[in-house]
Amino acid sequence: MHKDTKWAKQIISMQREDGAWGDFHTLSVSSNSPITTEQALRRLERLGFTIEDQCIQRAVSYMNDCLSGKREIPDRREKLLDWDVFTSLMLSTWIRRFTKDVPIANQVADQWAGVISRAFHQDAYYHEDYVAAYQDVFGVKPRGARLIKFVSFYTISLMQGCLDKRVEEALMDYVLDMEDGIYYIYDERLAVLPPVFESRQASCYLAAIELLAKYRHTAYRLQFIVDWLNGLKMENGKWDMGKLVNDKVHFPLSDNWRKRESREADCTERIMCLLSELSGDGNGSILN
Repeated sequence: MHKDTKWAKQIISMQREDGAWGDFHTLSVSSNSPITTEQALRRLERLGFTIEDQCIQRAVSYMNDCLSGKREIPDRREKLLDWDVFTSLMLSTWIRRFTKDVPIANQVADQWAGVISRAFHQDAYYHEDYVAAYQDVFGVKPRGARLIKFVSFYTISLMQGCLDKRVEEALMDYVLDMEDGIYYIYDERLAVLPPVFESRQASCYLAAIELLAKYRHTAYRLQFIVDWLNGLKMENGKWDMGKLVNDKVHFPLSDNWRKRESREADCTERIMCLLSELSGDGNGSILN
């Protein structure tokens, strides 16, 4: 793991007393901190931090307080969204990425799972059913841009483990075939492999697949990813995605990439973790 890297120490040193880092949302345009809470959590998660770590415990406590109404995130309210619904979605998603022991976050996950289950109740997506379920569950009538996209990082992450096999299969087919990918993560069709492996596009593509790999009923539908990655393995048994993937989010994991060996180790670690997820047994046996 990478908890002692300079990256981790830098982020932890910026955490505030209340457990936040500043504005919450990554796309916040009025950030009063060099890093948003969401950016910090995304990076710390990638570096191996879990709910066992104090910095994450403090952040989860802060998010729970915001979700339950004891606090408010400092972000400017976005007028083009159902802001309260979106805020609860963001907070619940990040809480559940670290722990499934917060009841109010689990309740939000169940709400969204119910909406999506109704939208796919005939084994295909029906927009009218989504709109009706959205209105029934959240008590608001979505209009135009106010309709929250459900093929996004938040919703896809939030509902992991909440859907039955039939709905998961329909959702997986729908997401893989979406022309604009998963919002906030990857903006191309996921059924089409990125043309260049040594690119940030490919790194973002892997981030989208990492989300879908958590859907245990349908991970088998991502076998083409396994074949693609295994075909890109170098003669030394490792992977190298090149210098361009150094985005300070997914990479680097090591303190620096001055040595190619460090970059290869980081890329290989990430890909091996994904292949292990896709194997379904957690030990990477799909590589054999």
